[in-house]
Amino acid sequence: MLKKEQWLKISFVAITVWFIWFSNSHFDEYTIRILNNIAIFIILAVSYNLINGVTGQFSLEPNGFVAIGAYVAALLLTSPEAKQYQYAIVDPYPFVLTLHANFVVALLLGGAFAASLAACLSFPVFRVRGDYLAIVTLGFGFIIKILAINVPEVTNGSLGINDIPEFSNLYWTGGIAMIAVIVVLNIINSKFGRAMKAVRDDEDAAIAMGVNTFKAKTLAFCTSAFFEGVGGGLLAALLTSISPDLFDFFFTFQLLIIIVLGGLGSTTGAIIGTVLVMGGSEWMRFLDEPMNLLGYETTAMPGMRMVVFSLGLILIMLFAREGVMGKRELTDLLKWRRKGGK
Repeated sequence: MLKKEQWLKISFVAITVWFIWFSNSHFDEYTIRILNNIAIFIILAVSYNLINGVTGQFSLEPNGFVAIGAYVAALLLTSPEAKQYQYAIVDPYPFVLTLHANFVVALLLGGAFAASLAACLSFPVFRVRGDYLAIVTLGFGFIIKILAINVPEVTNGSLGINDIPEFSNLYWTGGIAMIAVIVVLNIINSKFGRAMKAVRDDEDAAIAMGVNTFKAKTLAFCTSAFFEGVGGGLLAALLTSISPDLFDFFFTFQLLIIIVLGGLGSTTGAIIGTVLVMGGSEWMRFLDEPMNLLGYETTAMPGMRMVVFSLGLILIMLFAREGVMGKRELTDLLKWRRKGGK
């Protein structure tokens, strides 16, 4: 006999599969492009929320791991002929031209590279806490970007890698987003997830209770890095072109807005925050165009949508300071309703 939580997971999978099929069959290319972008950012947001919201480690590293996944996937997916033609600054290393793999292998290797680097970084990174941890991880993101610019034999420098085959579609992005959500939720509900929450609530008390805090933080860090690497690969195969400027600090800042808006520590909140930020900013593009307001024709006001969008963010944070969901999940709201709101 299945429990209600299991029925909820089955319903989530069924609804997601139906939505992907329906969207792919009925929506135009522009809408599907936005949905692809939202799905990729759901992968990045729920994984980033695992280290930042669930484990409480103020990490600012996502742009670095996303860049690693994107470059690994781009080098593996782009044909040797296309790479030979693109490298205009210096000739590529011979091994770069030999790299080639199919889409699934490229994504997995992008995630594996990012997770391996996260495992190595965890030893120096988790020697510090709080603001110091943020500075260390912020520096990592800058290092990856500078390396991408200054190792042109591998990355083609500031020109980036172009002509990447467009493999990402809604079935891939939506399917992997669904897998990422299920994996992260299973981790959160496991004993490792309880250890992560204990680290977030009071690390010293967790150590006193015998919790291996380093192991909990490292697991969260590596899992987060793996999905960020996979998300980077999906992004590269969606945009078909990447460059170092794509992975600057604004990328991390955007993810930080998403998880804070949705509610730090809530996977449901990370999904809602992604839809609000990525979908809302696209939906409000009409604000940049000329409009008819009560008979008065306005001129085009480029950037107006960002003004309105920022005001909306301010209002949400004023009236919901813990984000839309706080630390609650969808299952918590359903339990609350079953109890009659008491």
